[in-house]
Amino acid sequence: MTTTLDKGTGPASGADTGNRRGSHALRWWVLAVLGIAQLMVVLDATIVNIALPAAQADLGFGDADRQWVITGYALAFGSLLLLGGRLSDLFGRRNTFIVGLVGFAVASAIGGAASSFEMLVAARVGQGVFGALLAPAALSLLTVTFTEPGERAKAFGIFGAVAGAGGAIGLLLGGALTEWASWRWAMYVNLIFAAVALIGAVLLLAKHVNTSARPKLDWPGTITVTAALFGIVYGFSHAESHSWTDPTTLAFLLGGAVLLAVFVWIETRVAHPLLPLRIVTDRTRAGSYLTVFIMGIGMFAIFLFLTYYMQLSLQYSPIMTGVAFMPMVFGMVASSTTAPSLLLPKVGPKFVISGGFLVAAAGMVWLTFIGLDSSYVTHILPALILLGLGLGGAMSVAFQGSTAGVQHDDAGVASAMVNTSQQVGGSIGTALLSTIAASAMTDYVSAHEPGPLTMAQGAIESYTTSFWWAAATFVLGAIVVGVLMPNKVPAPAEGELVLAH
Repeated sequence: MTTTLDKGTGPASGADTGNRRGSHALRWWVLAVLGIAQLMVVLDATIVNIALPAAQADLGFGDADRQWVITGYALAFGSLLLLGGRLSDLFGRRNTFIVGLVGFAVASAIGGAASSFEMLVAARVGQGVFGALLAPAALSLLTVTFTEPGERAKAFGIFGAVAGAGGAIGLLLGGALTEWASWRWAMYVNLIFAAVALIGAVLLLAKHVNTSARPKLDWPGTITVTAALFGIVYGFSHAESHSWTDPTTLAFLLGGAVLLAVFVWIETRVAHPLLPLRIVTDRTRAGSYLTVFIMGIGMFAIFLFLTYYMQLSLQYSPIMTGVAFMPMVFGMVASSTTAPSLLLPKVGPKFVISGGFLVAAAGMVWLTFIGLDSSYVTHILPALILLGLGLGGAMSVAFQGSTAGVQHDDAGVASAMVNTSQQVGGSIGTALLSTIAASAMTDYVSAHEPGPLTMAQGAIESYTTSFWWAAATFVLGAIVVGVLMPNKVPAPAEGELVLAH
């Protein structure tokens, strides 16, 4: 294959047959760089969750303020993802990727050095802003780098494994750093990831050179969708800490929904839309975005409630909890790296994703049998393996389908839709499953004699109820994707290699 360069990322290299083999090797180094950056963004959510109690004790802020350390990141990241994706299309994916890396590292350093609650929240918002640049750029670079079907399947499988396993790795890393060093290292560790990825990006990715007139940014659409996503993410976050009938909750959710409808109307009328509707009307891509969205809802139950169960009910330490999640990571890696190359060509994306959802649902149902003295080997380990195998395969195939066949200039915003779907799904899962779990515990406690045993069993009831709902969500996902998605192997995106020479 003759190597050329992404027109949005750099000039043609004039590579010839003599350096094909070297270019092939470089592509996999590019994947390593992108994987490191993706891992940094993904694990940041759970690593901070583990470190949050220690940070709260150190900085002295109250329980009512604690949520803003999480919500601040989610609001900035979720509301700016589409803009970040489009900026990578307009100004070059390499440029956007590097700016995102540097900005994320600086924000992490500020967070690690935070001397007050306000400083920590500001740093988390900064991480969200630069993460919204970094995540879409990484996936779009992957999309235009690997276009040969066999290599593309392997590359997306590895990238999907990183994206899926990052949350569990964050639990282990956060527990280790908090217990052995300081909660501040849960922020400082990002400097190491960013430094390695930055060196790789500078050496491997070609510099951006404009070869044509840059299209104008869709400011009406940008402002509208940013406000809409902000309203939706904040509305669900507010529902978790207050209630679904709270006036503020309703105002933000309804306002976000209305603005989202206005955004769709705008995109049908502007010359250079922020999100060309052709991206989301394709059934393969729509099914892929829906897959990631549903995973965002269901995976919340795994990481949050299973973490609570192991630490509060089984008395695991943070490090033990992180280690306990590792079989799920191994299952994700195994299925993510095999499903796209082995199963996808034989049975098609519909059956891989739907089957993955059903396997994950079986894992969730297995978790509903936990009790106060359950064994890890019999009650948790098999479930985690099933969850890893099911979600890993489905996620890697969805990542590949999410950018299938997109035009070269739309790769960034198509990639941003993946992250947006996951972020909004996670926000919904956080609010919805937390509310369901709290209601289940209240009902159980009110129906039994008060006492420590009742409270402990009430917590178990809240966990198992959330697992049942997550299982139902995965089953629903299997049905919807089975109906919506066509059963054809996704075509590669239009693009060329983005290697530096």
